[in-house]
Amino acid sequence: MKKWVCVFCASAEGESWEYMEQARVMGRAIAGRGHGLVYGGATVGTMGAVADAALRAGGEVVGVIPDVLMERELGHARLTELHVVRTMHERKALMAERADAFVALPGGFGTLDEFIEILTWAQLRIHTKPCVLVNVLGYYDGLLEFLETAVARGFLKRENFELIKVAGNADVALDAVERAWAAEGEVAGDARMGKLVE
Repeated sequence: MKKWVCVFCASAEGESWEYMEQARVMGRAIAGRGHGLVYGGATVGTMGAVADAALRAGGEVVGVIPDVLMERELGHARLTELHVVRTMHERKALMAERADAFVALPGGFGTLDEFIEILTWAQLRIHTKPCVLVNVLGYYDGLLEFLETAVARGFLKRENFELIKVAGNADVALDAVERAWAAEGEVAGDARMGKLVE
């Protein structure tokens, strides 16, 4: 069965060519490894780059975009599926439902909102899907430092901080996702065979 990777990314391109390049690498790699892409549905910024790269590589791409952003972010007309929803809440819920893993490329408020919410759901054990932060050019170093402070000061449990897998580039991020899927499959197999799963 095809696995789907949700990529949270930006409507901007960023100040370095590397951000757009890693979005393209991510899209090509998702398609090349036989997975599907779920993303925010736009044609602009790193969102457009990841979708276009996946499509050019023969991949399936599902976009989810709120109607209020259809003109501002330019909804992508060439996707396998494009879902136009009413609110950002509906967007995040549908992306979460369709995905088997979550990956965040560099981005702003929207990307952080999406990734932090999905991490919160993992913390609450609403899901057990892998969550990977792609720390291109050290973009998320400050965020990771802040979260270490939250752990040190008692507002975040170390085990919940460690729900975040950190990768330096798109290929390493997908390696982490696939390792998590493989481990999950081994646990499920042990459970089916009646073995003690710790």
